[in-house]
Amino acid sequence: MVFALATRLCGPRSQLGRGKPYWAWICSGADPALSHLFNTPDLWGLSTDPGHPPLPQAWAAGFPFRPPCPHQGGCSCPPSPGPISTARLALERSSSAQEALHVITGLLERYGQGGSCREDPMPFCYHNTFLLADRTEAWVLETAGRLWAAHRIQEGARNISNQLSIGTDISAEHPELRTHAQAQGWWGGQSTFDFAQVFSLTQQPVRMEAAKARFRAGRELLQQQQGGITAEVMMGILRNKESGICMDSGGFRTTASMVSILPRDPTQPCVHFLTATPDPSRSVFKPFIFGVGAAQAPQVLSPTFGAQDPARTLPRFQTQVDRRHILYRGHQVALGLMESEQGQGQQLRQKQRDLEQEGLEAAQALLAGEWAPPPQELGGLFQAFVERESRVYA
Repeated sequence: MVFALATRLCGPRSQLGRGKPYWAWICSGADPALSHLFNTPDLWGLSTDPGHPPLPQAWAAGFPFRPPCPHQGGCSCPPSPGPISTARLALERSSSAQEALHVITGLLERYGQGGSCREDPMPFCYHNTFLLADRTEAWVLETAGRLWAAHRIQEGARNISNQLSIGTDISAEHPELRTHAQAQGWWGGQSTFDFAQVFSLTQQPVRMEAAKARFRAGRELLQQQQGGITAEVMMGILRNKESGICMDSGGFRTTASMVSILPRDPTQPCVHFLTATPDPSRSVFKPFIFGVGAAQAPQVLSPTFGAQDPARTLPRFQTQVDRRHILYRGHQVALGLMESEQGQGQQLRQKQRDLEQEGLEAAQALLAGEWAPPPQELGGLFQAFVERESRVYA
């Protein structure tokens, strides 16, 4: 993953920070007023787009997405954004969670969704669910092709994890959501409409059982902290390996993590804690704050390969390149020491914890009005912590 800072100068668009695979135009991130958090689930459900070729049997017919174009370019198949490309567009074009909801659903209606979601010759695609949050409200948005349902969160806590989770508590929906379900024979029209139940397969693949367990565990962990959820609590939940929330096995590893503090007081800055490295249980959450002095940290920018990048040449992803940025490389060495050298590993982990605690204390002092640094220092806070972490690994 690469964490990048960008400012779009054309039209009414926002400065944004994002974590993304370098080869993709997708992101998870935030802008000065909006924290747009999404997960990347392979939702197993009912297909809503019969106009494209059927999925191969090996993919289990019934994925709720249009499969990638089988022609590998040079055809007349209509282009569709990747399932999480809309996250970047929503961050750029929205100043609230509700605006982001409208941007994403508008793009779905106009373009649909598709495209490959991994750097591999074999296309892999899924549709997405989104957590959208600003200073005053939050939404869960779940999609199936061009169709969607959304739930406005007005109190408490909410999590998502690789499955449809909106049941009967629908705050907004695609105007054709229910008629499509009726036309497909998934819902009779008389019983209470349950989006997750109606649009999910009756026979779920085995791999989805782990997703269900992870969703339940996340909900329970949040409920245990109800009324006392802080940035530290959220970091702890994201580090929980027993639940599967923090992954490091089975071919998957949590790539990067983010925790955001969005004060209701508009005079206070939003603070976004980013790891920019995999496995949050052994990473440092570092504070990032938007402002006129916000600076890009070169240590978390992946190397570029120009016209020879496998993402640019056709057919795509026929070769592999090393996209690890400087901090990522240092972190990988540190992880190896933590696993092989107990004494040195413990020292490294303690240094990580101390550095993270400094970042938390800085954010607390800033929000409490006890620390008021000049804009340049505030904007360079993330880069300063990245440099200090890099020195720990050096």
